[in-house]
Amino acid sequence: MSLKVEKKERETTQSLIRRFTKAIKQSGILKEARRRRFFQRPLSHASKKRAALRKLRAREEYEKKEKLGLNKNQFPKF
Repeated sequence: MSLKVEKKERETTQSLIRRFTKAIKQSGILKEARRRRFFQRPLSHASKKRAALRKLRAREEYEKKEKLGLNKNQFPKF
């Protein structure tokens, strides 16, 4: 993807930069570049499922401890 913004006659540098920034945001180039910055290997179906189950169990355990009052800070607040 390429984007070309040329300076108009009697246009200040600041307004040119503003137009360029606006064009970049609207085109989605910056968003795509940030997404591609670090390669993430696609996960298999089984590993996605294992991760979801692990997260679910952790949440249940947290809620259980919360009900028992075990998730409070170790030090009393004054």
